[in-house]
Amino acid sequence: MRFGIIDSLMLKLAARNLYRQVTHSLMTLIAIMSGVISIIIVSGWINDIFVQLGEALIQSQTGHIQVYKRGYYELGTRFPEKYLIPSPDHIKQVMSGTPITGKIMGRLYFSGLLNNGHNDFPITGEGIEPELESASFGNYVQIVSGRMLTDNDQFGIMLGQGIASMLGLTPDDHVTILTNTLDGTLNSLDFKVIGIFQSYSNDYDARAVKIPLTAAQMLINSEGINVIVVSLTNTKQTATMATLLKSQLSGLDLDLRTWQELSDYYEKTVLLYESQFKILQWIILIMVTLSVFNSVSMSIFERVGEFGTMMALGNRSSQVYQLIISENLILGLVGSIVGVGLALLLAFIISAIGVPMPPPPNASVGYIAQIQIIPFDILIAVVIGLGATLLATIYPARKVTQIKIVDALRQNY
Repeated sequence: MRFGIIDSLMLKLAARNLYRQVTHSLMTLIAIMSGVISIIIVSGWINDIFVQLGEALIQSQTGHIQVYKRGYYELGTRFPEKYLIPSPDHIKQVMSGTPITGKIMGRLYFSGLLNNGHNDFPITGEGIEPELESASFGNYVQIVSGRMLTDNDQFGIMLGQGIASMLGLTPDDHVTILTNTLDGTLNSLDFKVIGIFQSYSNDYDARAVKIPLTAAQMLINSEGINVIVVSLTNTKQTATMATLLKSQLSGLDLDLRTWQELSDYYEKTVLLYESQFKILQWIILIMVTLSVFNSVSMSIFERVGEFGTMMALGNRSSQVYQLIISENLILGLVGSIVGVGLALLLAFIISAIGVPMPPPPNASVGYIAQIQIIPFDILIAVVIGLGATLLATIYPARKVTQIKIVDALRQNY
């Protein structure tokens, strides 16, 4: 009981002492707040990179979930015609039995040659359901010229910007696609250029064309498709929906993968930035600790005479030690809380304004950076703020309480 009373009295006395030592208290608070703000803003910026990159991959290429015929993921990119889903409408119907908040669409991949009347150019083609794709993935595919495909464009084609630049093609030009059917014979169809698009990836834009799914099926002489793509309204639902679909499709000769599993580049980028951020967290922790240590040491050693007087009046050195720890614990708590508040305000302002960022590697399209607020990172920032303050306080507090009372009292003169 007495220990609790002493703690309460010490906290009250610590608060009064902080009010008396305004300059040193402010210096310590600024150091703590700077560290907390830095961690929250930097972590929010890095998390925004993850979100932006993930959405760019989802919206321009993979969708949230893809369903294949088993074996396609390993060998289908080399031989897509050998891994067709023969009755896609039945599979879509089965998938529709799951409460999916999004759209389900089919894609057919093929490779061939694109001819503009003068030159042939190797391409990787996608047969898509135009209006479903536009509604689901239109935000991250920029139309450089022309427009998006619609269901009425039976023999329309969209070209990646790299292909269009290489062959000097513009909307309303006519091109021919030459490819092999499933039985190995050559087939060709004429198309009208409807639009030229730009995605996040230069490599993708340099080889990709998009045509209506029905036209792609005519090219390879098959009614099958390679992939059923699921577009969700919320990316956070991906894992839950994938689990539901796996149970729904169990027993069928199908494989299911989420966008993270399909994006090796994304996974490696996340690992790289997370490793860098951990190092940055340690650097911030060291900087905050050193800054607080300097401020706390100055404050404590300037008050040696005060602590000597307390011990001369009967206070034990442990009580003085507790007082110093209490003062800086209050500073750490206040600095962390105020730092969080200022960081949230700063994050809101930055996100409202937006920060234009240059294109990432292998991309030609920049993006507007924002600050993502992650509760776990806020908790980490508060822990670092408190931890750095306590670490910086322990040594000078122990040192000053070991000074002899007579030597401490001399500091008053």
